[in-house]
Amino acid sequence: MKDINKQQVVKLLNRILESELAGVVRYTHYSLLVFGYNRIPIVSWLREQAAESLMHAQQAGELITHLGEYPSLAIGPLLDSHKHDVGMIMRESMQHEAAALVLYKELLTAVEGRSVMFEEYARQMIFAEEQHAGEVDKMLRKPGEVEASGFWAPLR
Repeated sequence: MKDINKQQVVKLLNRILESELAGVVRYTHYSLLVFGYNRIPIVSWLREQAAESLMHAQQAGELITHLGEYPSLAIGPLLDSHKHDVGMIMRESMQHEAAALVLYKELLTAVEGRSVMFEEYARQMIFAEEQHAGEVDKMLRKPGEVEASGFWAPLR
């Protein structure tokens, strides 16, 4: 682990921590704004995403303190178009997830071949973020539509 650039890794982990904390706020906020016939399962899903973001933030914070550094108290940017139909909520969610994915990929690049622990963490988080984005992409499709919505560009 002595081969990693500790300052760079901590900076990335703090940005990840801030992004995931923003996700907690975002998904909780969204869950309050869903109305209509499908409210209950959508609210449940959004609150699960908030809980997952909190877990991801805690993991990043634990890694920061593992390195003997201080975790950020900041929260990342909060996107809010003030348009709260479920489709817009999902599109904003996709934008947030795409930004988080970039951070995890930057972390992987910084630690790859230098620390198995940090490399595995980054790979697991990339997997989770890509899987989540795929789920959101499916939610954005019309029933019966198989082809990807086109919003999830990183897989192309």
